[in-house]
Amino acid sequence: MLIAASPASAQSAARKAPLLVAQGQPQQAVPQGQTFEEEIIPQRYANNANVDAFINEMVARYDFDEASLHSLFAGVSYSATAVKLVTPSPTPSIKNWRSYQARFLEPVRVNAGVQFWRENRATLQRAYQEFGVPPEVIVGIIGVETIYGRYMGNFRVLDALTTLSFDYPNTANRADRQATFRKNLEDYLVWTRDAQIDPTSVLGSYTGAIGIPQFLPSSIAQYAVDYDGNKRIDLRASEADAIGSVANYLRQNGWESGRPVVWRIGSDAGSLGVAQAAANGQPEPQWPLDQLLRAGLVLNEPNVDIASEAGTPVTVVDLPSPGRGTEFVLGLKNFYVLTRYNRSFFYALAVYQLGQKVKAQMDAIDAAKAVNGGGPSQGQADQSNSDSQ
Repeated sequence: MLIAASPASAQSAARKAPLLVAQGQPQQAVPQGQTFEEEIIPQRYANNANVDAFINEMVARYDFDEASLHSLFAGVSYSATAVKLVTPSPTPSIKNWRSYQARFLEPVRVNAGVQFWRENRATLQRAYQEFGVPPEVIVGIIGVETIYGRYMGNFRVLDALTTLSFDYPNTANRADRQATFRKNLEDYLVWTRDAQIDPTSVLGSYTGAIGIPQFLPSSIAQYAVDYDGNKRIDLRASEADAIGSVANYLRQNGWESGRPVVWRIGSDAGSLGVAQAAANGQPEPQWPLDQLLRAGLVLNEPNVDIASEAGTPVTVVDLPSPGRGTEFVLGLKNFYVLTRYNRSFFYALAVYQLGQKVKAQMDAIDAAKAVNGGGPSQGQADQSNSDSQ
């Protein structure tokens, strides 16, 4: 079903370039890490006062056809599964960094990352030159998100976004979360209309994230780019578009080219004590490095010029695992930027470490080629001093 627009809005959409395109069906119908039958309640949103008010806003703001939207929402199903998955457990699980790390730094994902890098080397290098984001960071994000497009979700995005916009579970942050999903639903409808996509056909995650990089519709509208030059943006099928869009997202959120992501600290009791005291769970860098050093923390980075970095703000990243002492690293601005993609210390560090692991294998492959007379691959020299070392 395509949503009708007035002649004026249709002409406006026709002038827009590039065209935003999403595939209607994913390559895999199994969401990452779990298999289940989605529970739905059909026609929950027909003759719904809140949905009707939303439709009126869309008509007034974006010149949608009112009858088409009422028809569309009459066919939307409530996703009980999406609600279950966003509902916090009454007994929160114990944080376990080592278990989380093992889930993402395993051989299947690393080997898939090497293949993805080799197949997209030129595009990754181009994105590095244009946006300042090194290949290993882009590879890390896409690997953690979907294993390079293998698992992009099997939820109907329209159902998920509508459910979470109007029936978000009763949590402390319910109002904020509903507002976020409502904005994404708004952007989704505009996007699918302008790109002439059937809004009932697009599949994604249970929160409505779409494609290889798992962009929410609001991120598609703001950050997605046509990077394969075909005048269309297709995050479900175009690896080049996914690469360029991730790089653009990070740059627009403040990525600092040529700067580190994390610094290691000493394992002595004094360093761990200072880190424990300074760890407050906030991803924004807030502690000047020299303040932590004066308090007794030892930086385990021999190549860092401490004098020139004295005023560099950092955050203390705590990594608890049951049965062992909490581990710590210092996160810099680029670490914070990774948390803008997903606000989780575990996520950001797993992205960084997966990228580093894939990069190490790529470096080994290129070194072997050089020894055997093949020479380093194009762009390898540029990557020897990349940002996230």
